[in-house]
Amino acid sequence: MIELDYSLVIEATEEPDYFGFYSAELEGFTGVGHSIEDCLYKAKWGIREHVALLKEKGLPIPPRNPYPIITIQNEEATAPRQ
Repeated sequence: MIELDYSLVIEATEEPDYFGFYSAELEGFTGVGHSIEDCLYKAKWGIREHVALLKEKGLPIPPRNPYPIITIQNEEATAPRQ
């Protein structure tokens, strides 16, 4: 089971050893990993740190998503044109 509090998008980049990730539900949260598994690991801990920072700064925190979705896709810049 993958434990995330928010949905996550992982994008393949033109660079084969790098993936970007972000959560549209958690404004300002992004990161980079060397694999899909690395992105999931970094996102799990990064989301917790990001939420703690929002709390510390008194900023609004979106409600947790009880059924987060993980989407893996090509980065828009690298997606094949049709």
